Amino acid sequence: MPRKILKLPIVMDRTGQSRSTVYQRVTEGKFPRPVSLGARAVGWIEAEVEEWIACQIEASRELCVQRVGVNRSSAR
Repeated sequence: MPRKILKLPIVMDRTGQSRSTVYQRVTEGKFPRPVSLGARAVGWIEAEVEEWIACQIEASRELCVQRVGVNRSSAR
């Protein structure tokens, strides 16, 4: 399976996060680390970013289920 590297503007667009938030979460270990593409360039592995997004959605849904008390199977 081919891997795709995403540059920061695309990562920001897909996640809805600002540049500073992306780097802050990387520092905190809450977002995938970028890979070096050269002396002054980095990028993120698309699959890792997509997995992070999926985890955020899942965590959000679990929180909503707990807060509202909705059965997941009946909420769909």
